[in-house]
Amino acid sequence: MVFFRPSIEETRYQKRIGIHLAIACFITQIARMFMGQFLVYDFLQSIMFAISACVFYKIFAGSINVIRDFQIKKAFSIEEVIGASLIIAIAISGFKDISIWNYSIKNILSILLVLILGWQNGVLVGATSGITIGVVLGIIGTGDPVQVAAYAISGMLAGLLNKLGKIGVVAGFIIGNGILTYVANGNTESIIMFQEILIASIGLLAIPKSIKINIEDLFGKTKYLPKVPEKRLEQNEETIYKLNNVSEAISEVAKTYKEVAATVVEDHEIEKEENKAIFLKELKRNMLELEDNFLYEDMTEENNVILEVIFHYMLENEIMTREEFLKIMEENSHYILGIEEGATNEKIKKEVDDVVRIINTSYRISKIHFIWTKKLDENKKNMGEQLDGISKMISSLAEDIDKMPEEDKKEEKEIEELLKQKGIRISKINIMQQSNGRRRIKLYTDPCNLGHMAECNSDKIEKVLSKFYQENIKLQTTKCPLKEETEYCYFEYASANKFQIKMGIATTKKSESMISGDSHLKLTLEDGKELFVLSDGMGSGPEARKSSKIAIKMLKRLLISGFDKESSIDLINSSMCLSAKEESYATLDIAIFDLYKGNIEFIKNGACPTFIKNRKQVDVIKNMSLPAGILEHIDLTVYDRDIVPNDILVMCTDGILDANEQYENKELWVKFLLEDMQTESAQKIADIILSEAIDYNFGKPKDDMTVMVAKIEKIS
Repeated sequence: MVFFRPSIEETRYQKRIGIHLAIACFITQIARMFMGQFLVYDFLQSIMFAISACVFYKIFAGSINVIRDFQIKKAFSIEEVIGASLIIAIAISGFKDISIWNYSIKNILSILLVLILGWQNGVLVGATSGITIGVVLGIIGTGDPVQVAAYAISGMLAGLLNKLGKIGVVAGFIIGNGILTYVANGNTESIIMFQEILIASIGLLAIPKSIKINIEDLFGKTKYLPKVPEKRLEQNEETIYKLNNVSEAISEVAKTYKEVAATVVEDHEIEKEENKAIFLKELKRNMLELEDNFLYEDMTEENNVILEVIFHYMLENEIMTREEFLKIMEENSHYILGIEEGATNEKIKKEVDDVVRIINTSYRISKIHFIWTKKLDENKKNMGEQLDGISKMISSLAEDIDKMPEEDKKEEKEIEELLKQKGIRISKINIMQQSNGRRRIKLYTDPCNLGHMAECNSDKIEKVLSKFYQENIKLQTTKCPLKEETEYCYFEYASANKFQIKMGIATTKKSESMISGDSHLKLTLEDGKELFVLSDGMGSGPEARKSSKIAIKMLKRLLISGFDKESSIDLINSSMCLSAKEESYATLDIAIFDLYKGNIEFIKNGACPTFIKNRKQVDVIKNMSLPAGILEHIDLTVYDRDIVPNDILVMCTDGILDANEQYENKELWVKFLLEDMQTESAQKIADIILSEAIDYNFGKPKDDMTVMVAKIEKIS
């Protein structure tokens, strides 16, 4: 440390000292090795020790700032918050050996922290806190990867259900723990004790709703707001580094599940060998009750050819009779005397029948065992794929943070100078250009004083930005200290859309059904794109409604949380595959409108064709994929189309198409109807299609029916 210690005046002291600490640790380890014999393993261990020292120094250095500057500093960076949560997890692990009535204080506090963060901050914070606490408890408490996954999945589901309140959060955590317990060991032993979850849940329920215990309260209410411009959260290398580490950790857990699930193979011979091993194990276990049987040694002997023959016979016939058993024994030179016709020994006959009974029972049990073993392995594989999706989402988040080109920094300075000339002082500005060319500008200004100012600065800023970029820039959201609890004025601007949508929806339930099984959603995504989703649950009524609602809500939550559309649909599919009900699936018909670039993306899973009308021409877009929840893997096909002004897009469920039985190609009647329509009103088109479909069944809908219509117009 003496030779490598940097100067105290060095501006990047904290970043450099981590490297010097790693070098010092490595030299110390190497010096000890040279004093005696050592292995290559010792050398590699020294490298890992040095790297770990550097990593944890950087984490703890950021965390100490939170404690040291808590009363002074009003804003903390993301990496400081992550480090502080890690310190809390390590502090909790100090309760390792302390328990009350055999309930671990460490586990109860860990669960309570995950529940609180998931309750107040949703799926991403819930999952991240679960991962952090799970990893710390796993490393310090010598836990296994399943415990890490249990906290991660339970935290994610707790956050996912936070809209249902505290009960939803508790239910989500219990469901997550139940899924991991079922997948890991077939529900034989709970990974996280249910009693400890219950105690932590009581602690959560005891917290008043009026008290907001969220990340902002734990680390300062304005921690996400920049105190000074130089605190660039979006481009901080340490944040990217830690996010990538979290992504890699989840990816490793996913690989663990996939390796465990590697027994799910298509090789028939390997499956047969596994089945045989299960059968022989079950047979030998059941034969223990027949130790006095004269056939006991033949049925329990290792590498016995007779057992091999019996197994292959059972594979083909599935049931063994006394005659077939005697025949197999004779073919292998094992002759049983005293059971011939006319000279039957009742004792020998009974013992042979007992063995035949044991063979049949063992085969039935082994068959069930083999099927469930495969099912568990498939579920583990699905779980691995879900964790893979989370890992990819975090990696993409790190990539987005890292995208901060030099020209954006130059633009920020120019805009800051232009606004300064208008008397508007900027505390922080962030510019991001999306892949479609759309610009998003977020900025903070000092709070205005309406006693000395006639109007808000939002219009002035909008004019400056529009003139600077030579395009129409519009205000999207704003936060004002006079209306909200914040210390800065916040403005978010974006390039204005070049198109607009007029929407029409018409829906009805099946005749004599309680409720429609169809669900629909219209949502503006974070990048400004418009999302239209139509989902049709299996059948009709409450169960169908439940399936379609689950698919819609999961898609909405995942997209809002930052998952891309492909990963979101994969997660929905695998989640529905893991559903307790064998037949629980829903179609997904998705249209994503980029109203700035002028583009539409179509994603279909078992959905009906989509119709696009422009004047008299009607195009049909269809896909032959199956609904989400039927197959473990789905081949996602994305269709892309440029928007033409006055396009009319029509999405519908199968109740509409199946209404007219005169056409073999069901979509033709809707296509012909659209070609003949004179109106261009989105709502009127939806009403006409629904009315025609009902009329084909004499005024009684024979299935749930939903029509979504979107008319796209150019903004002049």
